Formats: sequence, structure tokens, C-alpha cells
Amino acid sequence: MKATVALAALVGAQGISGLAVPTNVRNFYNRVKPTTCTGTEKLKGGFYDQDGGSAQWSYCRKAFPDSGKHAIYLHGPSTKLANMDIDCDGDLSNPVDGRCGYSEDTQGQTRWKAEVQAASGGRISDLNANIHPYVVFGNERDDGGATFDPRSVGIKPLSVMAVVCGDKMFYGVWGDTNGDDGPPLVGETSLSLATACFGTSMNGNNGHDEADVLYIAFPGDDAVPGSSANWGATNFQQFEDSITALGNRLIARLS
Repeated sequence: MKATVALAALVGAQGISGLAVPTNVRNFYNRVKPTTCTGTEKLKGGFYDQDGGSAQWSYCRKAFPDSGKHAIYLHGPSTKLANMDIDCDGDLSNPVDGRCGYSEDTQGQTRWKAEVQAASGGRISDLNANIHPYVVFGNERDDGGATFDPRSVGIKPLSVMAVVCGDKMFYGVWGDTNGDDGPPLVGETSLSLATACFGTSMNGNNGHDEADVLYIAFPGDDAVPGSSANWGATNFQQFEDSITALGNRLIARLS
């Protein structure tokens, strides 16, 4: 991909207004934000939302009796949800406008690189943080720190997730996990998704600090777009459009 094309991908993301937050999603946001998850709804705690913070963030589960489904989300202490750090892992062949260059811990591949190659039929080698809206979800490490594998509760690699940021909602895919290059952190997305949410002030070392972002993951094979997603998209909007119909079906589960 030419750098000029990749630049257009991010420029396009700046002007994206996002979907209006549907009433049922807004109700879900307002229901889970005021209270921490406890008991069977708390899947795993002991996570941080930033370096030097406190280990008070958890992976939580909310069941929906009407649909017989459940969803997984992040919650912190009191009324805090999660912040949005920036991930620039994956296809690094096009630095675009240099904003990923501020990152101090960029990796050359995402966690589901092989799955991306299979889903795309080999059209792309990996996710591109400048194009693909993806969420970093789950924590894998070997140093004794807190871990959580979303697959243990039915979340599938590359499944569609909903992200509520302010008065906007976007869809992304579960594209990466947090490793052991720091404390067990939560709350992170690709640069393209962060740019769509909060503009071009986002870069590899500057995210959205306020813990008011809701990340929602959906279990089941039917949450995975597979070959129907436009993995070969050349800009954020093209890929976002390709997963929107599936995302709309998934959020209908929230009641």
C-alpha cells in the first residue's frame, strides 16, 4: 500500500462521526457504569488501566435473560469503566503520519496474525493499526501477573466488539492481547479506532485517559465475521462498513 493511500485512511477516520449510540446500548452503559461487578459477574480482577495506577480493573460478565446471551465488558473502581491506550502492533509497513512512531513498545505482529491471514484468504499479512479498528482484550503473561483469556468464556479471536466512546459507537474486532511488557493493563485499541473516537491528538504514546469508554465483547462463533469482513480495506471506513451489519445484530442482544 502506498503511504499516500494509508494517510488517507487516517484522514478519513478523523471525520467519521460514528454511529449514534442505540437506546439499548446507552441503557446498558448507564446500568453498568455506576456499580462495580461482583460475585459471578466478576470474571477476573487485578488489572490496571495505566502504569503506576491501581489494580482495580476487572473483566465482567452480564447475562441477558431475554436473549439467553451474555456480554463481557471492562469495569474499574466506583463508576470507572476503561480508558483508551493506543496500540500500533501488526503491519508496520506504512508509518503514515508518524503518530505510531511515538510508541515505545510496538510489536511487529498482533496476537491473531495467523487467524487474520486465514480469514483474509492471504490478502493481508496482519492487521494494520492505521486501517483496522481492533481492540486489545485479554492478558497473557508468564511472570505471575494477572491474566485473563477471553476464549475461556466463549469470545472468539477476531470477533466483533462494540466500543462506546463519548456519544459515539464504533465496531472493531478482537485483534490483540496485552502481554508482559509492563503491568497487566486493560483499555487499548488500534490507532485508527482511537482516532475515530477522539481525533488526531491520539498517537502511540498519547491516548484517552478518562475511564469512560465501554468495551463490549460477544461470545459465540456467530460474532466472527470471517471472510465477510473487508480485511483488504484501504481505509478505516471501508472495514468499519463491512462489520457494521454483524455488529448491529450483536448489540441487539443487550437488553
